Amino acid sequence: MYKKLLVPLDGSATAQLALKHAEALAKLSGASIILLSIVEEMHYSNGYERPKVYIEQVRPHFLATARALLEKAAKPLRDGGLSVAAHVVGSGNHRVSELIVQQAKDEHCDLIILGTHGRRGIRLLLGSDAEQVARIAPVPVMLVRTDGKEA
Repeated sequence: MYKKLLVPLDGSATAQLALKHAEALAKLSGASIILLSIVEEMHYSNGYERPKVYIEQVRPHFLATARALLEKAAKPLRDGGLSVAAHVVGSGNHRVSELIVQQAKDEHCDLIILGTHGRRGIRLLLGSDAEQVARIAPVPVMLVRTDGKEA
């Protein structure tokens, strides 16, 4: 039924739980897993660093950190015999939710599995990235939430 599963990772407990669900589903269906890390570049700039410092030091560091996160997640999956690809994408001026959906389209994924924190309040009014993905994705979306004990 599923051939390609997209799993966005951000290092959170809910993302790790989503990855566990993706692994189980991939083993059952024979699907490959595509891991995605979206780096929001503006989170890594205070506006005071010189452009050269940002380009030569700051940017390579956060990209390497994102790649390391994906490789750490991919290794046990590959060791378990699953096919895994990993992509790091810069957010630019796009919403994270839009980039997740675009990656699902580009990779021809049939399911997006992502963690959601299930927060309330202002995020409920504005809409979280996970909720936005569920609204705009052209494929099914599995939202995974912890019961609070894993976090």
